Amino acid sequence: MIETFESPAALAEAAAQATIAALSRPLAAGGRASLVVTGGRSPGLVYDLLSRAPLDWARVDITLSDDRFVPADHPASNEALVSTRLRVGAAAASGFIPLSRPAPSAAASADLAEAEVAALAPFHMTLLGMGPDGHVASLIPGADRLESAMDPTGARVCLGIDQAIGDPPLPRITLSLAALLQSQAIIILIAGPEKRQVIARAKAGADLPVGALLTQTRVPVRVLWTP
Repeated sequence: MIETFESPAALAEAAAQATIAALSRPLAAGGRASLVVTGGRSPGLVYDLLSRAPLDWARVDITLSDDRFVPADHPASNEALVSTRLRVGAAAASGFIPLSRPAPSAAASADLAEAEVAALAPFHMTLLGMGPDGHVASLIPGADRLESAMDPTGARVCLGIDQAIGDPPLPRITLSLAALLQSQAIIILIAGPEKRQVIARAKAGADLPVGALLTQTRVPVRVLWTP
């Protein structure tokens, strides 16, 4: 299940090519394509490659798997990463559905994003990172409402977490597990021996959020790893 690449550049090339192929299919059929992306350190090189891909980006809609409840120009904003690394060059023509909105709380922000994000499903490709605690998106062990967020049959697409959690500890908006399972394909990007061990533990049955993706059979999941 874990695909090994000798370098971050090689991993990024594989992830970018898989994403381009997934988006190209609905575009070739005359429709729109939807892409869910992630923040963190893992995807930057992937986004650099995608931003130059010869796709009809005006027919591609992008949203995030999760974001911190901060303004888009905040250093911790995942939206800022997407704006500076992915939605540039050719990909600047893409549409973007933010998760963090001007609202009194993360929960209220999630409410505002819900319908727009739901309208993008099924997602043609979802790119995820993974934390050392086994979290994906902001499905973080110890988070408020985690049980409902991890319900694979839940009705909500977006959920707000108003407690300060994660690294850095901030309120967050996340896609639910039920929303992630509306993807046609999922790629999890990881690096280093520690995260490889987390994947092994999840596959062996450890109760980690990433395990819910690795053990389900509805959506094909690839784990791309580099040392």
